[in-house]
Amino acid sequence: MLTLDWIIIGVFALLLIAIVFWVVKQKQKTSGDYFLAGKDATWIAIGASIFASNIGSEHLIGLAGAGASSGMAMAHWEIQGWMILILGWVFVPFYSRSMVYTMPEFLERRYNPQSRTILSFISLISYVLTKVAVTVYAGGLVFQQVFGIEELWGIDFFWIAAIGLVLITALYTVLGGMKSVLYTSVLQTPILLLGSLIILVLGLRELGGWDEMMKICGAVSVNDHGDTMTNLIRSNGDANFPWLGALIGSAIIGFWYWCTDQYIVQRVLSGKNEREARRGSIFGAYLKLLPVFLFLIPGMIAFALHQKSGGFLPELEAGVLNADAAFPTLVAKLLPAGMKGLVVCGILAALMSSLASLFNSSAMLFTIDFYKRFKPETPEKKLVIIGQIATVAIVILGILWIPIMRNVGNVLYTYLQDVQSVLAPGIAAAFLLGVTWKRASAQGGLWGLLSGLAIGLTRLGAKVYYSTATGVTDESLFKYLFYDLNWLFFCGWMFLFCILVIIIVSIFTQAPSAGKIQGLVFGTATPEQKATTRISWNKWDVIHTCIILGITVAFYIYFW
Repeated sequence: MLTLDWIIIGVFALLLIAIVFWVVKQKQKTSGDYFLAGKDATWIAIGASIFASNIGSEHLIGLAGAGASSGMAMAHWEIQGWMILILGWVFVPFYSRSMVYTMPEFLERRYNPQSRTILSFISLISYVLTKVAVTVYAGGLVFQQVFGIEELWGIDFFWIAAIGLVLITALYTVLGGMKSVLYTSVLQTPILLLGSLIILVLGLRELGGWDEMMKICGAVSVNDHGDTMTNLIRSNGDANFPWLGALIGSAIIGFWYWCTDQYIVQRVLSGKNEREARRGSIFGAYLKLLPVFLFLIPGMIAFALHQKSGGFLPELEAGVLNADAAFPTLVAKLLPAGMKGLVVCGILAALMSSLASLFNSSAMLFTIDFYKRFKPETPEKKLVIIGQIATVAIVILGILWIPIMRNVGNVLYTYLQDVQSVLAPGIAAAFLLGVTWKRASAQGGLWGLLSGLAIGLTRLGAKVYYSTATGVTDESLFKYLFYDLNWLFFCGWMFLFCILVIIIVSIFTQAPSAGKIQGLVFGTATPEQKATTRISWNKWDVIHTCIILGITVAFYIYFW
């Protein structure tokens, strides 16, 4: 890092401070102003925030690491602009009509208060196990690699960088709330895109071009069925990414994440109306087409450079490549002065935006879905303080989980999707049947969520136990189902099981009244509600949707 790099980082920091200072000067009198930016966001801010919130350390470190270790296999999860379109076209009208702040609150409207509590609990667990732990761990790793510092003041620089990142991000999120998240994202997103694009271009130039990368990676076999690193669709006998499991599993996880997770949907809920929310989703869907090329492909480039010249990537014990170091290694070794500072700003942008969204969403979940329900007369200013305290607790738990996380998964992105695959099915089933089937009862939705939670925690507990225990020779049915069974097929079977639970319980319990599900299920909207939705889109929204779907199909055909 030279003087020019530090100057660029300093300018970025000053711009960030200016935005936060401007936001803090805006009056935020209620929790709605603080958590949802007063529901006044435009489509540009919504789309940029969706993208910036999604693109965090799991991409800079994890997705690039997945590209370096398994090639195109994880691209199913990243070419999911079409899933954001489902959020914009299908779910935005339901969420807008219900006038909710959180996804658990929506489930309460559709099912019952107990369903709201269960979803809030699952969401907070997911923040601890995935977003907090992954982001903090990767933040420390990336800055340790980029700056090349092992220790500072006698302390491992990994922890200094990780905790420092948390404190700085928490400060501006606490001060400005959702507006800080939205408007800093407008600054951070273009910087992140530009920095990652520079890495892609310089990486390909160093390697010798796109064809060279495809040739080197295409010669590396990933299984005994003839598939290589460049194959997106792999044999159903592949131990890690069978094509049927990958398609089903990525769709279930994607549906949960993009259409029902508070972390993402909160960006859409902040829109001033249905039109802005939908167009923000379409803009976010366009941006979501980029991560494969900006993060996964650079991981494959780093692997190809290692294959071509040797010694490019650092190695772990027993000569295993440290795949998660792919992106920061490219930054450290390929970028000249000035550009390195710009890319570091992009990395900072991704990490801080991801953490900021997490802080705001977790604070809102605990405050609205737990505290306010038991103390409804709490003043608005105190609600904000309670949410901030809850966020601190969640961050501490996530940091404590990091050592366990490193034992469960060797590649960060694979670990992330593995954990999400056991948290997503029950929630996805409850939301899907909740908005498509009028007969889905309150007890059906509740037991679908409970069964998903029980199965998911059992699977996760088995993963931790069998991954860390030594000398275990158990070959029981339990071990096969909850540990040995491919994680993608497990996700699919778990989703089907939760669907059946909801259907069976609903049939034998009281159906919801017509008034309760008014506007919350397909076929129940009033003429006025239908008219509001219809005037919120035009032909250009349809055209852009078709373009995104066409690009997605072309991507699958090319990398088949």
